[in-house]
Amino acid sequence: MALALAQNPLARPQAATATQPGDAIRIDVNLVQVDAVVVDTHGKLVEDLQKEDFEIRQDGKPQTITNFSYIDTRPGQPVVPAAARAPGKKAAGNPGAPPPVPMRPGQARRIFALVVDDLALAAEDVIAVHSGLERFVDHEMQPGDLAAVIRTGSGIGALNQLTADKRALHLAIDRIRYNCSGRVAFCGAGGCVCGLSGLSRPAVEGRTSRLNAASIEAIASVVNGLKELPGRKTLILFSEDLHIMAGGLADPTAQNALNRLADAASRASVVIFSIDPLGMKELSSQSRDGMVLLAQATGGTFSEHQNDLGVAVHRVVEDSNGYYLIGYHPAASTFDPKAGQPRFHSIAVRVKRPGFQVRARTGFLGNAEAPRKAGELTPQAEMMHALTSPFGSRGLHVGMTALFAHSAKSGSSIDALLYIDAKDLRFEDQPDGTHRAAIEVLSATFNENEKMEDPAAETFTIALKEDRYRQALRSGFSYTLHHPVGEPGGYQLRIAVRDSTSMQIGSASQFIEVPDVAKGRLALSSIALRDATGALPPPGADAPEGRRENPLGMAVDRGFLPGEPVAYALQILNARLDANRQPQLEVEERVFRDGEQIGASQPHPAVTAQQGDPAHLAATGEFRLGAAVQPGGYVLQVIVTDKLADPEYRVASQWMDFEVRGRTGSETTTP
Repeated sequence: MALALAQNPLARPQAATATQPGDAIRIDVNLVQVDAVVVDTHGKLVEDLQKEDFEIRQDGKPQTITNFSYIDTRPGQPVVPAAARAPGKKAAGNPGAPPPVPMRPGQARRIFALVVDDLALAAEDVIAVHSGLERFVDHEMQPGDLAAVIRTGSGIGALNQLTADKRALHLAIDRIRYNCSGRVAFCGAGGCVCGLSGLSRPAVEGRTSRLNAASIEAIASVVNGLKELPGRKTLILFSEDLHIMAGGLADPTAQNALNRLADAASRASVVIFSIDPLGMKELSSQSRDGMVLLAQATGGTFSEHQNDLGVAVHRVVEDSNGYYLIGYHPAASTFDPKAGQPRFHSIAVRVKRPGFQVRARTGFLGNAEAPRKAGELTPQAEMMHALTSPFGSRGLHVGMTALFAHSAKSGSSIDALLYIDAKDLRFEDQPDGTHRAAIEVLSATFNENEKMEDPAAETFTIALKEDRYRQALRSGFSYTLHHPVGEPGGYQLRIAVRDSTSMQIGSASQFIEVPDVAKGRLALSSIALRDATGALPPPGADAPEGRRENPLGMAVDRGFLPGEPVAYALQILNARLDANRQPQLEVEERVFRDGEQIGASQPHPAVTAQQGDPAHLAATGEFRLGAAVQPGGYVLQVIVTDKLADPEYRVASQWMDFEVRGRTGSETTTP
């Protein structure tokens, strides 16, 4: 069935808002810059104040405000009311939802780190934390938001999951369990097990202190990981025990660690909101004093006695929609290298108008930020930084499409197709008339337990004669990565590419979910696209031996002209058959641009053929691009419904990106 695409008549221009500065907070000898949130008596943000409405003091002395602005971090697209969206996981896993739009650093409006201190989380409160996090993902996240779900007991590397893809976030939420190695014992009908049970009082206090320090260290690693990201960041901490007091006395080690953490959060432009998931249960306030300190010191809030964590999370998100940026020139004595240890300097921000409440950071240590020097990282560290960053490096233009496939012979696999723009590479002319360039490729796959799988580093020398060189400049190169998958689940594929001559780096990443085909539920392979003039096999058919001998080649063209018909093919796995051994499958095609649907077909019967067994059906289809479609990047989504399957598992979808090219004078519209 043809799918005609035209410009979306419902598209609305984005409202103009202030852009986020790269460094929301600065603390140096020339400028101290503080972010502040102002709310009225109803807790609503106040956004119309001027510089004259504020007073700022350092160590009790008034300062002259020299820098002032209001930063609006709300997404540029209209917010869909919660009542208009389906609740729970179905919203994130809905086959009708478009894939996330790849995001560049300047496009990120709000960044959230959702830190679950599972080292201090009671077993009976895990469900409440799940519910609060799912509320955030399904109802609070908007276009332009990035988020990560991080556990203090999971070790380093969790920031690899910072993403706009709600599927990945739900998988991270599902991994949150009661941590038997934590500092909260699990007590049930059979008594207390795990945690601190069975230990003497001195052993309990020592173990609690060590695990308290482990939580602080884990939170600090998140703060440091967020430091390089642009704008103001929000860290939401779920914990039941983060303390300064130990055994009835102040623990100077914990106090100093929390003070350093608060200062690091201020310098990284991270605001910490602490939420105690204990609900209405009573617990000593001493167990929460660290959570209160972090929130107050960084301009956040502390929430307790919340039986509905979704409400507390909603208040945090509302608080993150905008802030004032206030700067002043500090006195020279603020950063005095002769004073030995840097002194703590208090900051107090006040709004002169009555009836308003202001939240801001309470101070900083008097040591100036040292700017990063060029070449500070080694070449290897630069590549690893590009590989693990949540944003793609843009020194080179690269794009990635991760493809899931399954065959009866070799099982499930992921093929990553990376596009490299040859115009960004520095070719050198050789005496023999060829053009030569060299690239380095670093790739890795992270499974849903955040462990790196199948890492690989390769270097390629490209030598092209004139005709192939001109072709490469037009179409670019492709790099294919084949990764057999032993276990179903979510995977993050990451690739970084460096030009060995210019040392420019480009990177890309994508989340892909591999279904459990062995369960017999409906699933789809990835989609192969081609102009409708030629046939194409669906992904998943067993490839001939030797196809992986050279993973670098000329780019596979997924560019089409306005008005051109486009064919697609894919595998339909585990379709049910009726009494006549025939499937009853319906297909719907949708096309998106920048995350917004611009065209859709009506559901229609699938065109299928068996690939040797009924569990692997080859499906083909076609859609036509409207003549008025503008050049740019688009996404095709194919949704398949199996009318014979159980209602819970009868719908599956896949998507593939493609490009619409501009038409030249020599090209005519396809009839």
